[in-house]
Amino acid sequence: MNIFTIIILSAIIIDFTLGIISNRLNLKALSKELPEEFEGVYDEETYAKSQEYTRVNTKFGFITGTFDLLLLLVFWFAGGFNWLDQWARGFEFGVIGTGLIFIGVLIVAKMIISMPFGIYSTFVIEERFGFNKTDAKTFAMDRLKGLMLSILIGAPLLAGIIAFFEFGGAWAWVYAWLAVTAFSLIMQYIAPTWIMPIFNKFEPLEDGELRQAIEEYAEKVDFPLQGIYVMDGSKRSSKSNAFFTGFGKNKRIALFDTLIEKHTTEELVAVLAHEIGHFKKKHIVKNMAISILHTGIMFALLSIFLQVPALFEAFYMDQMSVYAGLLFFGLLYSPVETILSIFMQILSRKHEYEADHYAAETIQNPEEMVNVLKKLSKDNLS
Repeated sequence: MNIFTIIILSAIIIDFTLGIISNRLNLKALSKELPEEFEGVYDEETYAKSQEYTRVNTKFGFITGTFDLLLLLVFWFAGGFNWLDQWARGFEFGVIGTGLIFIGVLIVAKMIISMPFGIYSTFVIEERFGFNKTDAKTFAMDRLKGLMLSILIGAPLLAGIIAFFEFGGAWAWVYAWLAVTAFSLIMQYIAPTWIMPIFNKFEPLEDGELRQAIEEYAEKVDFPLQGIYVMDGSKRSSKSNAFFTGFGKNKRIALFDTLIEKHTTEELVAVLAHEIGHFKKKHIVKNMAISILHTGIMFALLSIFLQVPALFEAFYMDQMSVYAGLLFFGLLYSPVETILSIFMQILSRKHEYEADHYAAETIQNPEEMVNVLKKLSKDNLS
């Protein structure tokens, strides 16, 4: 057992432990008594149901996390990574082809193994609390479509990253960084029109009171509204949401059909104002910049660790490779990601408050913002 074995094993256990601590703190913070702020929105039964929903999902997350951890440790210390590498090399498809087989098999295996947990979450937990609208066909097609997208989009990106680090020399990490950044921007641009419609239907919001109110608000705050769409969220769940996606000519706002069904025009304009607030406060640009910087730092560190034989020896590998190094570095980096996620949560909450404040300042009746947030909390048991 070399130093990297100890470091990575410790990193994985620390990451898992931090998750447990976080979940315990969240459960401890649950209040049995209905807060005064929610009186008139929640009744005692619904509030208790929301608390139970949080507990059930937290406990289920612990079970799945424990299973994943044990599976990883067994596969690791049984020499599974080296066995898979030798098997993939046997096809003699070259370094890129071998890398795609190596990582592809792991992804498909993880998808298959996690399938029962996904089924339980959707058809037992979500069904129990009245959220599930997904049928078996939709569930299966979602997984199949996700797999096909991984092959058609993810595989070429992975092949490019492997090629950069294999043949790009000292500046490989820069080339990979630029390529991934360009890829991310392109995906964000085309996602609203090419990717998301694969999973959901997006219909333009019909003319009427709601559309008129939204257009008037957008004009008032000088927001370039490219499109307002209704998404068939009810196809999978009764939960409600709205989101802003894309940029440039593909910028659009999507409202779940369940959201429109449950809220008044004034409340829906308040939700829209919140989403526009993210745009006006440049939260999307800031998050994108942070993500790009983070990716660059990760690739720079990766380029260093790919040259360290001890990293591969820690996983009982007979040969060093870029594709295996990508995976092993990710495991080494996991606790750093967990710590960074705490700061990102803080930033995300700050952005949410700013968007709420923007909405309250710009809509006709700020009280509608308060009302819709409370109702959304009740509708989603959040």
